[in-house]
Amino acid sequence: MPLQEHMKLISVDDHVVEHPMVWQDRLTGRHRERGPRMIEAPPGAVDAGGQPIQTGAQAWLVDGVLHPTVATNAVAGRPKEEFGFEPFRLDQVRPGCYDPVERVRDMDLDGVQAQLCFPTLPRFAGTLFLTVQDRELALDCVRAYNDFILDEWCGAAPDRLIPLVILPLWDVEASVVELQRTAAAGAKAAAFPEGLTPLGLPSIHTGYWDPVFALSSEAGIPLCLHFGTSGQRPTVSVDSPEPVWISLMACNSMAACSDFVFSSVFHRFPDLRIALSEGGVGWMPWLIERMDYVWEQHRLWTAIDRDVRPSEVFKDHIFGCFIADDVGVALRDRIGISQIMWEGDYPHSDSTWPDARKKAAEALADVPDDDVHRIVELNARELYHFTADLDMAATAAP
Repeated sequence: MPLQEHMKLISVDDHVVEHPMVWQDRLTGRHRERGPRMIEAPPGAVDAGGQPIQTGAQAWLVDGVLHPTVATNAVAGRPKEEFGFEPFRLDQVRPGCYDPVERVRDMDLDGVQAQLCFPTLPRFAGTLFLTVQDRELALDCVRAYNDFILDEWCGAAPDRLIPLVILPLWDVEASVVELQRTAAAGAKAAAFPEGLTPLGLPSIHTGYWDPVFALSSEAGIPLCLHFGTSGQRPTVSVDSPEPVWISLMACNSMAACSDFVFSSVFHRFPDLRIALSEGGVGWMPWLIERMDYVWEQHRLWTAIDRDVRPSEVFKDHIFGCFIADDVGVALRDRIGISQIMWEGDYPHSDSTWPDARKKAAEALADVPDDDVHRIVELNARELYHFTADLDMAATAAP
């Protein structure tokens, strides 16, 4: 098997389920009262969209609005027939979902060395706080979450957990300040929406986000565009069954990739790096080919008459990850071996926990050792500047 013992498995897409005191321990005064509190949902309760909340569920109360996203799809350890958007209570999930010490134990069972985790209640790019009208409260909630990630979650195991932070997306200047603050505290990545205009925010083409892109470039902090952070699902019919959008998730990543590649963002910020999280990689060779064809055929009349081909832009700036992707692995050279990473997606239903290392070894069985090592470990270390475990091991060596 090519996944040799010295090759550490680093996952660049997992999820943390926030425990009840994340915000209550960090907010003060009126913000503590109005900030996220986990409660027992009362009978007849409805969520922010007016949908009924399941009887017996817990929910987060945020500025007077209920959100039943306590542990959405945190199903690791359950049989597949019990998968779903449940559980709706914290006492129905593995402690590794919300306790960093237990998370490391679950990682050890899975054969995973390190994880980079996205939020649950704040949504994968912190976009929940766009809905909080009191911007001071919203900003304090963003800062509290980031402090939890930096100090408590990753602080419990800095050699195993890679810090990813969220931004106050309603204000680009505040986003820059928060990115500066968290970068100084050890953040290695920042979540960013895969699409901005569906959220009512300026697009990447407006120049509005240039201060964030500039700081991300300067600080060497990649922006992680997780599937679903635009608030939209790729589907065909309003009543399509769930497998339709689940199988089409990568379409969102494809759209985000093309949007950035054909923008002027990378030309103005040549050190900016974008990670497409939970989007797979098998679609990349086709899109690269298609973007180059479009560039050849249409650049003269579409105001994209630049000297650099989209395939060249892509290889310098875009990174992807996969759990199971035979097509992407087979076509890895057409993507760029240095741009492919592995993900575990713990504790969600796409996760193969506790068999991640076994499944990864099977997926990469016919791949040369050097490529395997890049995919499972080295690319993630380089992109996220993660060497904490190596540094600690070197220090502890006699």
